[in-house]
Amino acid sequence: MTASIRPPFRADQVGSLLRPAQVKAARAKVERGEMSAEALREIEDRCIRDAVARQEALGLEAITDGEYRRGWWNHDFLGKIDGVEVVLDEQSVKFVGSDDPRFTSTVARKLRRSRALMVDHFKYLRSVASKTPKFCIPSPSILYHRGGRRAISREAYPDLDELWSDVGRIYQEEIRDLAAAGCTYLQIDDTSFSFLCDGKFRDSCRARGDDPDALPHMYAKAINLAIADRPQGMTIAMHTCRGNWKSTWLAEGGYDPIAETVFSETDVDGYFLEYDSERAGSFEPLRFVPKGKKVVLGLVSTKTPVLENKDDLKRRIAEAAKYVPLENLCISPQCGFASSHHGNMLSEDDQWNKLSLVVKVAREVWGSA
Repeated sequence: MTASIRPPFRADQVGSLLRPAQVKAARAKVERGEMSAEALREIEDRCIRDAVARQEALGLEAITDGEYRRGWWNHDFLGKIDGVEVVLDEQSVKFVGSDDPRFTSTVARKLRRSRALMVDHFKYLRSVASKTPKFCIPSPSILYHRGGRRAISREAYPDLDELWSDVGRIYQEEIRDLAAAGCTYLQIDDTSFSFLCDGKFRDSCRARGDDPDALPHMYAKAINLAIADRPQGMTIAMHTCRGNWKSTWLAEGGYDPIAETVFSETDVDGYFLEYDSERAGSFEPLRFVPKGKKVVLGLVSTKTPVLENKDDLKRRIAEAAKYVPLENLCISPQCGFASSHHGNMLSEDDQWNKLSLVVKVAREVWGSA
C-alpha cells in the first residue's frame, strides 16, 4: 500500500512530549526570578532541536516541538488572546483520582488579537525540522465548554453569536500568519465533543442551562468559522480525547452521542480519536465518517508505561477497517504525553518506545509510516 502523502500520516502523533528536566528546572528558576526569559528560551531551543532529531530518527513524518514552551496545552494559547483570563475553577469536575484544582479560560472582556499568539513557536520548529512540522492549537470551543455561559461576560457578549464571530476572526488571523510562516499541517485540539459522550457531563450541561444535544452543533460551527479562511494546501485535523493530565482522565463513554454531528459538520480533513481503552467505546460510530476523510486511531496509551502488543494493535486496526477503508486509517498515541508541564506517569524512554511502536506498526500494516 502506498504512503500517506498528505497528513495525517500513517504513523502520527498528537503533539506534546514529556518536558525535559532541564526545561522544568529552568522554568522554575524564571518563576522565582533567578533566570531570564531569554536564557529559558535558549534551553527550550536546544531541547526542541534534540526532540526534533529524535522524532525524525524514529521515522515520524509529522514533527512537533513537544509543546516545550507551554505550561498547558490550552491556557497558554487562549490566555494570549486579549480579553481572556485564566482563573482557578472550583466548580469544575476533578480528574478521576485527583483532588488537584483545575483552571478555566474565561472571557472577561471583548476579545481581540493585538499580536501573534504562537507564530514564533512554529517558526522555530520549522527552522529545525526537515520533515513536516506539525503545530497544535486548542479548539475555540474550549472557551465555552468548560464553564458554559458563566465563563463568558454577559456585558461584553450579551449575544453568543458575536462572541463566536470575534473568536473566529482571531483564529483566522492566527492561522493566516501560521500559513505565511510555512505551516501546512495544523491540529485543532478539542475535548468538548468527547466530554459530551459522558452521561455525567451531559447532566452537568443541563444543570447549567445548556442542551447537550445542541452543543456539538455550536462547537462545530465555531471550529468551521475559525478555519474558514485556511489557505489551499493546509491540512487541518482535529483531536479529541476524554481528558489527559498526570495519567488521569475526566470523561468516559463511546462516541455514539456526538459521532454523526462531529463527522458530518466539522470541515476538517481528519480526526485523531482516542481508542486506547474501553472508555472510548466501539468503532461502530466510525460508520458516520465521510468518504475520503482520514481517521487516526489513538490505540497506544500515553497514560501508562506498559508497551502495547504489536499484534493486538494490528488486530484493532483491522476491526476499525470494517467501518473506514484501511487506506483512510492511521495510527497514533491516544493523546499527548504531557498535556501540561507535569506530564503523564511514564518515562522519556517509555515515550520514545511507544512512538517507535507506532512507526513499526504503520510500516507493517501500510508499508510505510
